[in-house]
Amino acid sequence: MGKVRNILEKKGNTGIFVSPDATVFTALELMFEKNIGALLVLEHEKFIGIFTERDYARKVILRGKSSKKVPVREIMTVDPPTVSTDTSIEDCMWLMTNRFIRHLPIIDNGELMGIISIGDVVKYIIEEQKFIIKNLECYITGSELLDTDKP
Repeated sequence: MGKVRNILEKKGNTGIFVSPDATVFTALELMFEKNIGALLVLEHEKFIGIFTERDYARKVILRGKSSKKVPVREIMTVDPPTVSTDTSIEDCMWLMTNRFIRHLPIIDNGELMGIISIGDVVKYIIEEQKFIIKNLECYITGSELLDTDKP
């Protein structure tokens, strides 16, 4: 099975971030604009947490707070689970499933490398399975194997 680095090679080391002092409303606007479900929270270029749609739903809406007044720092998830570029895709899937989370920040040697979502993980697994199936079909039919088409 692949590693987080394999996803980043295709996706890129991008991660959209927000200041902890930004309002929740501003963060939601950015998430809408970028069509994403989570933002990395950085303070003085240091990763301090993650803000997700779930944080908004559970900590703002259900508590009757105003998204235009509440700062991200008040409701963000501090110290979320993280992975490294060497973490296996299988371990990411296990972590996401067992912790009921959809996003994993990627940290290597204390440096923020990006973020992956459950969608990224599922997409990688599907591509890997297609690759394996194609190679099995080639093996069965005696055709040349597709070593260069790895997911």
